[in-house]
Amino acid sequence: MKRSQRLVLALLLTGIASSASAAPDEDKLGKAQGYPIGTLNNYFFDESVRVGSFSSQGEIPRIKVNALAPSDSPMALSRSDSEPSIRWDVDHLKRLTVDDYLARQRIMGLLIIKDGVIQVERYQYDRKPSHRFLSNSMAKSITSLAVGIALHEGKIASLDDPAERYAPKLAGTLYGGTTIRNLLRMASGARFTENYDGKDDLARFGLVAARDGVEAAANLITERDAPQGARFSYGSAQTDMLAVVLRGATGMTLSEYLTPCLWQPIGAETSALWRVDGTGLEIAAGNFNATLRDYGRLGIVLANDGVRPDDPQHKQIISRDYLLDATDWHRFPEAFQPGKATPYYGYGYQFWVFPGEKRRFAFLGVYGQMILIDPELKLVMVQTAANATAKPGQTTLAKDADAFWRAIVRHYGSW
Repeated sequence: MKRSQRLVLALLLTGIASSASAAPDEDKLGKAQGYPIGTLNNYFFDESVRVGSFSSQGEIPRIKVNALAPSDSPMALSRSDSEPSIRWDVDHLKRLTVDDYLARQRIMGLLIIKDGVIQVERYQYDRKPSHRFLSNSMAKSITSLAVGIALHEGKIASLDDPAERYAPKLAGTLYGGTTIRNLLRMASGARFTENYDGKDDLARFGLVAARDGVEAAANLITERDAPQGARFSYGSAQTDMLAVVLRGATGMTLSEYLTPCLWQPIGAETSALWRVDGTGLEIAAGNFNATLRDYGRLGIVLANDGVRPDDPQHKQIISRDYLLDATDWHRFPEAFQPGKATPYYGYGYQFWVFPGEKRRFAFLGVYGQMILIDPELKLVMVQTAANATAKPGQTTLAKDADAFWRAIVRHYGSW
């Protein structure tokens, strides 16, 4: 073959490879505009600004954030010399690869860590390791960790205390009379609609909270459709009440409290940002922002039952007993176990729990945000995404992600 022919063939192959590696729906997600950042009014719903907004929430005009400073001694993350040959099946498709997963789904960042070593780290839509990705409801699990730390320190006396004991402005409200344990389990019994259409109770609550604070917004929710503690009923306002409880119990905002108690102890390398309400309190049900690797570091600590594995003193950052109460469905009342709380997941203390005898649990956020953890295998998967719909079950993402995660677990062990 002549040199000119080889050059043409190389260019053609390069073009094919470039086309094959294009992320899904780049045009819809704003590639031509450089993945722009949206406004306070459209960033959550408008997919044309979703990538930019979900990786730069702190830059959205009129959004105010608190910062969590990084550690002076970040947890080192080494990298495997090569990616594992993970193969996964879904529906009639067999032996799909990591590349196939990225080609099928709107993944901004994907990180797989085994025994503290990065096995896979990928980004799409021009995102980079330096981007802080929006948690959406993964922040609920972080709020739960704050409750666990405050309980261990004695700042919260009992999870069976009503919220109003620590948040006097909630006195007389439905949420104020709900116990901390039932808020953790999403079991306040409150009638609360959350379907992400901009017209539900979540939108109504969020508008007042952003302007006047969470305590003022609590007055909007006045009716129960079940006794507290009786059943799981997801409602983000319950997590926001936990932030008010924590401020009363600790005398600090979540960011102030968690910086020295969690973010620095896990060895975070980069500051995190958390959006605040009209009173300067973090909107705890979502709005946490961190790099993919720092989410991974948090996952590593939880996979090690609350201990940083590179700490020679093995200091317990989060109480192991609290983590088991939060993530081991064998400890849950029946109504909150897998197949009971939902047809698939169980629900602990602001953590989603997989079915099966082995303990596996997840941070989940709308539009496809996930941290999945298998403590036995010391296995962590972090995913940030810009799914077409808020609920991944309304697209192929939920089924693909579950099949992909199960394949990762089977690659290193057994389900």
